[in-house]
Amino acid sequence: MSASLAPECNEVKERYDTCFLKWYSEKYLRGAEKDNKECASLFNEYQKCLSIQVALKDRGIDKLLDDAREDNKENDARLTAPRIWAYISILAPLASGMSYRQQ
Repeated sequence: MSASLAPECNEVKERYDTCFLKWYSEKYLRGAEKDNKECASLFNEYQKCLSIQVALKDRGIDKLLDDAREDNKENDARLTAPRIWAYISILAPLASGMSYRQQ
């Protein structure tokens, strides 16, 4: 399967492609079904994603978002790392059979 025109839509495109290929090989080629209604909602979701991404690119908003993400990488890393370690310190004793309060 090929990548989406908008990388942000790759996941939904992959789900649609999988659905379509299954329908095509299992139903259409065997003459069982001519209309692909079962994948229609995934196709609509993919079209919607593409429309949003194209609109963002047309207005230059995608560049602004990329710049904002780049500018905040250090803050994101700093602010999310402690949460991860907090969860680990809570979950590790639970995995070993101890309660959090028994530490």
